[in-house]
Amino acid sequence: MPSPFPGMNPYFERSVTWPDFHQAYLTHLRDTLEDRVGPNYFVGIGERVYLHESEDDRRLIGIPDANLTLGIETKATKGKSVKTTAIMVAPSKVTIPKLQKRKVPYLEVVDADNQKVVTVIELLSPSNKYAGNDRESYLAKRRELLATEVNLVELDFLRGGPRMPLKNLPTCDYYAMLSRPTARPEADIWPLTLRDSLPTLPMPLREGETEPSVDLQAVLNRTYDGGRYGKRIYRFAPEPQLAPTDAEWAAAILAAAPKA
Repeated sequence: MPSPFPGMNPYFERSVTWPDFHQAYLTHLRDTLEDRVGPNYFVGIGERVYLHESEDDRRLIGIPDANLTLGIETKATKGKSVKTTAIMVAPSKVTIPKLQKRKVPYLEVVDADNQKVVTVIELLSPSNKYAGNDRESYLAKRRELLATEVNLVELDFLRGGPRMPLKNLPTCDYYAMLSRPTARPEADIWPLTLRDSLPTLPMPLREGETEPSVDLQAVLNRTYDGGRYGKRIYRFAPEPQLAPTDAEWAAAILAAAPKA
């Protein structure tokens, strides 16, 4: 059963749902691309690892409670003098936040002969978009990719959070961006509203080669059906909250949709 929404399903954006959808969508996109890139390429799933401090004080690393003294004691043991180990007293204690590891997957189209990456496909996550170390790390990697001969496909299927740096981006809820090295600094953009179907996108390989296409909406519908998301994502309102007219539109779609 496909997603009842004509385009991106706004219920995927909830924080408890997105990581599962993110992984599942990229897996289905990888499988779709594998069928189309031909024998000279393969599509792999990579992971970016982000480290950041935990905000949960219960998970902080602390110094164990102990009474420490500084000095060297000498005591007699069967007539012999034995020196004990010097023990130092710390004037105070601190806690060190535990580092949390966040793994965010992405796709790579790789030349099978020389193992070089020709295209990177990024599906943005909330940690990429909101201000903080994860966003800065992603932007640094993005700048690095844009300075190479690698094609970049960037998919922003999140309404929340500020957009990536893109000049002249029309007002939109989502977008798909394709940057070819030969065309930079210009890039192709597909701006989308909540009610638009996701586009069919060309996937660039080496310059001059035939570009396979992929229907991003078909991949989403396959992901929705395969993950049986209809059973669980509609129990709560979308995040971020929909505008009143969009909320009425979404409620009407769900009321008319077959029950999962």
